[in-house]
Amino acid sequence: MDEELVELSVLSEIVPSKEEMERLDSIAGRLLEITRSYFEKKSIDVDVRLAGSYAKGSYLKDQDFDLFMMFPMNTPKKEMMDLGLQAGKDIIGGELIYSEHPYTTGFFEGIETDMVPCYKLPDTSHIRTAVDRTPFHTLYMNSHLTSDQKDQVRLLKKFMKGIGAYGAEQDSRGFSGYMCEVLVVKYGTFKEVLEASIQWKDGETIVVEEAGPHFKSALVVYDPVDRNRNAASSVHIDTLHLFQTAARAYLEDPREEFFFPRPRVPLAPEELEWICAKRKTKLVSVSFDRPDANEDNLQAQLWRTQYAIEKKFGEFDFKVLRAAHMLDEFRLRVVFELENDILSETVEHRGPPVRVKEASDNFLEHWKDNPYGNPYQNDGYWYVISPRPLRTAKEFLQKEVSISGIGRSLDPSTMEIRDHIEALYSEDTGLLTELLDPRYPWEN
Repeated sequence: MDEELVELSVLSEIVPSKEEMERLDSIAGRLLEITRSYFEKKSIDVDVRLAGSYAKGSYLKDQDFDLFMMFPMNTPKKEMMDLGLQAGKDIIGGELIYSEHPYTTGFFEGIETDMVPCYKLPDTSHIRTAVDRTPFHTLYMNSHLTSDQKDQVRLLKKFMKGIGAYGAEQDSRGFSGYMCEVLVVKYGTFKEVLEASIQWKDGETIVVEEAGPHFKSALVVYDPVDRNRNAASSVHIDTLHLFQTAARAYLEDPREEFFFPRPRVPLAPEELEWICAKRKTKLVSVSFDRPDANEDNLQAQLWRTQYAIEKKFGEFDFKVLRAAHMLDEFRLRVVFELENDILSETVEHRGPPVRVKEASDNFLEHWKDNPYGNPYQNDGYWYVISPRPLRTAKEFLQKEVSISGIGRSLDPSTMEIRDHIEALYSEDTGLLTELLDPRYPWEN
């Protein structure tokens, strides 16, 4: 289908109607009025503003509100936080979210709303908290995005969501809404962003207003309102490559499936078992009780746990082919596809350099009655064939996971380990399908 027709069709689905916009405007007006009145009654000088996609006019139909309570710079930080968080509790019945910068989240007249305390600054050179620059983002975009470009931002956001590259949170490690806006300001249109992206190199540096210090990252985009910040710091190298692959595929064959992917139907356990049998691979999984922490923090710990166990597996000669994880209401789960889940009984063990007499004598004395053979020399070192300390993947997980560097909030006493057959028939089939038969969302 012609790309222009595809994009017009997508816009008809994602741009709120005039009635929806008027309804949101009315609710937003009441939220601002109530919040301003709240602080006026307490004689507290606070500038209350909406930020985020709604305030920039680039929001989709599933819109929420980001309300910023901007306190004078001379307000002590603890007082600013206490007053702002209490306002969130009082006005929207908000739940406190402990992130890098705490805020409250809840609902106002059915609209999901975040209420965020911050400082009102003259410019971004006075940044004090992680969110102080956000109001400047709103001002910048409102002065740089045309009405037509706001629809281009909408297309880019929906495209990112469709391919699984949207969001700066730890689970997605992708492009924030603000990054989508910056890219449209830089390149002009949705299509031009895609065309530019397929030329990016790993570590690509993009300057919209002014370059700042050197950053080492998969993608570097100098924040147009703060040259000392990389607005693309959340973008993982895998997400960058996913976006580039999707951009290339879309430009070759524009389809609505990039924006509205069909849900993947999980494979049955028997189908999953057949894939493993064909590849001659084995599965093993480990899960933990879900700790009491916010989801973004848990996602970070889940990635850390996956990487730590993968590294530890390698130290014990288990080869991990792929890994996948998920977070549900009760557990954190990681599943591994291994080249083999049972290793040989023995392993070659390297000893000290032959030239070091005392260490060599001790090594030879220790291994003199070794049932698997005498020590031998190779490349200037002593070697010996020794019994392998851990032979099965399940045994490895039981003994090594707690000291492998897993997420700090995970409790090893709640750990559950499943071997190949147990994992095939007990783990979430959607997770196993993602692991064993990965596909791009637009290919489902």
